[in-house]
Amino acid sequence: MAADLLDARAISKLKWRCRRGMLENDIFIERFFSRYENQLTDRQAQALTALMDLSDNDLLDLLLGRKEPGDDLDSPDVRELLQMLRLPPHRPMAGA
Repeated sequence: MAADLLDARAISKLKWRCRRGMLENDIFIERFFSRYENQLTDRQAQALTALMDLSDNDLLDLLLGRKEPGDDLDSPDVRELLQMLRLPPHRPMAGA
């Protein structure tokens, strides 16, 4: 439903909120925004904001799949967003 998509200002604020001190996390986050920036919902933004409250090391463990979200973070929205963040980079097809 288009009504819950983030507008440009909200996306800009979310990107600012997602700036990290660890390059590895930034790579995951930049790739996420390049794929999904124009289709992010308020629900996804809330899940991403919750992840940004983690320390860099804890966030990286989640992004790499070394850990799964626990306690307060264990929600369907956070798990869905983690799957989106974990998708590997797009690769050109062989022979293309």
